Amino acid sequence: MKVIGIGKNYVNDLSEIAALKTGHQLIFTKPDSSIVTENKDVPYPNITNEIVYEVELVAKIGKTCKDISEAEAASYISALAIGIDYTATDVLKANRELKWPWALAKGFDGASPISGFKPISEFSDLNDINFDLKINGEQKQIGNTSMMIYNFAEIISYVSKFMTLEPGDLFFTGTPAAGTGLIHKGDHLQASIEGELLLDFKMV
Repeated sequence: MKVIGIGKNYVNDLSEIAALKTGHQLIFTKPDSSIVTENKDVPYPNITNEIVYEVELVAKIGKTCKDISEAEAASYISALAIGIDYTATDVLKANRELKWPWALAKGFDGASPISGFKPISEFSDLNDINFDLKINGEQKQIGNTSMMIYNFAEIISYVSKFMTLEPGDLFFTGTPAAGTGLIHKGDHLQASIEGELLLDFKMV
């Protein structure tokens, strides 16, 4: 299973999309060992003192594909979930200063908690899905997929030109442009899709 993320993929205003849609998508990968499921609590790792949360919709690939068009890409998605893409920002800063890759800052154990999946058939319009994140009961992030720079189909089509996508591969599709911040031990995270609470865990 591959875990693929896209960075800087949401805007605060639709008028911003045209200028930012250059065709150069910011793609990174995370190991499957970073995944946490079943609403299990996530231990705060001792390799960092500074972790930033980003709530994201997660698309699961349902069948093998390679070099597919944008028009057919959505048909390869089997289900959606909601997840948190954690970044150890102190690790990231140190690596950037050395011009090293992001792998350790994005791929540590517990860096990718995800909810259970909902079948893609339950979503009538992939370009109009609401999702949100609350921490300790306080609303932190609110998103709608209409604010994506690159939509699900564009992301999947683009990545499929570089690598074969297989059933079970996961795409973290970007976080809302506002509301990210630091997470702390003891914080309680709750993330929803269309008002349905799907992800509910604590950082311990």
